[in-house]
Amino acid sequence: MTSSPSSAHLDRLAPETVMGTVTLLVADLDAMTAYYRDAVTLQVLSAQGDRVVLGRGATPIVTLQHSPGLKHASPHAAGLFHTAVLFDSREALAAAVYRVAQQYPGSFTGSSDHLVSNAFYFDDPEGNGVELYWDRARTAWSWTHGQVEMATIFLDPNRFLQENLTEQALAVPAFGDAMLGHVHLSVGDVASAREFYVDRLGFDATASLGDQALFVSAGGYHHHMAMNTWRSRGAGVRTPALGLGRVDIVVPGSDDLGEVEERMRHFGVATRDDGRMLAFEDPWANSIRITTAA
Repeated sequence: MTSSPSSAHLDRLAPETVMGTVTLLVADLDAMTAYYRDAVTLQVLSAQGDRVVLGRGATPIVTLQHSPGLKHASPHAAGLFHTAVLFDSREALAAAVYRVAQQYPGSFTGSSDHLVSNAFYFDDPEGNGVELYWDRARTAWSWTHGQVEMATIFLDPNRFLQENLTEQALAVPAFGDAMLGHVHLSVGDVASAREFYVDRLGFDATASLGDQALFVSAGGYHHHMAMNTWRSRGAGVRTPALGLGRVDIVVPGSDDLGEVEERMRHFGVATRDDGRMLAFEDPWANSIRITTAA
């Protein structure tokens, strides 16, 4: 692992680091707002001109930016693989899964028990991947030599709904709590992803699938971000297109933000910094912004 020029603790993101929001560049703002509001069961937190922010309570999860001049990228390009919305209970997850399935039939792409979580996958109206999931308690996760045990075990969606869907959850449009749990990217190669997100940005590698996929996190979470080459192996730098606009990561305070800036500067990563946030791009021109919880 590459060390920063200062002290060892500056190599890692703060354990309290969480994901902020994902910005999607969209062609049809009304249709995409309806999907994330009425099906995924997020709330509109703000809507100003060509920008809509959705989340739960005061927590933003997805930002939609109207960008009608852009076109869809190739399915083999780097960019977003999926945005993962984490629900605080199986009942809340079941309600969201039910609404998406009812209102957008045909958008379901799969479901899995990952040992650490139960997850359901969909495509939104513009083809962006969406994961809706619930975590098992951390005490139920299994770790070996710093790697979390995850698997892909079939999860019967009908049985899950039968066991967890409640009238109370269906009666409340935004039942329970939710947040952006993780963001999964399509990248050109895993080695470059590891060098950038682990060695430079400071995430910990928590699981890997050889040269196919890498999972990273801060603070012992199973993963805050993931990168895979399943459909994008060899992809180069992105050109402007619909889909992923930006990934926001939230660190606890200004000192933590300064540590990230120091690492990026040490590794020669071009950054933009206004004192409140730090912005830069990964090797595929995926835009990353670091802000503080304050």
